[in-house]
Amino acid sequence: MTGAPRTAWATIPADEERFRPLYARLLGLRFVNPGGVLCFLFFEGAVALAVLLALAELVSWWAVLVLPAAVAVMVKLNDVVAEMVVRSAALVPEQERDRFRRELEPAVGRVAVDWSARAVPGVVVGSGPALPAAGRELPGRERREPPR
Repeated sequence: MTGAPRTAWATIPADEERFRPLYARLLGLRFVNPGGVLCFLFFEGAVALAVLLALAELVSWWAVLVLPAAVAVMVKLNDVVAEMVVRSAALVPEQERDRFRRELEPAVGRVAVDWSARAVPGVVVGSGPALPAAGRELPGRERREPPR
C-alpha cells in the first residue's frame, strides 16, 4: 500500500488515545471524536431501542444484534467521510483558501444607508419641516402629475 501511514492524518494524539471511550477505540475512529455520553447512546441506546422494538413485537430478536451493528457502521462511515473531507481540503492551495476566506467574510457594517425621509417613511431623521399628511402639499411646491 502506498501513501501516508494511517496515523499521519490522525487528529487524536497517541498519548490521549487510551483515555478515549472503548466504543471509539474499537471502531478505530480518527476524525470523529465522540465523548463518553455519545458513545453510551450509540451502543447502549441502540441495544435498548432494539430490545424495546423486539418486546413490542415490531421486529424480530435479531434486531438486538443488527441495530447496534448498523449504528456502528454508520458512525464509522461518518469517520471515513470526515477523513475524505480533510484530505481534499489539504489539497487546496493556500492561495485558493485565502480567496475563499475573503469571499465568506461577513459584510456587516459596510453598507452605506441613505437615511432620507423617502427611504424610511414614518421615521423622523432630521429637524427640518414635517412631512405633509396624505393629500396635502408642502408650501411652495406644486403637485406633479404622473407621466402618461
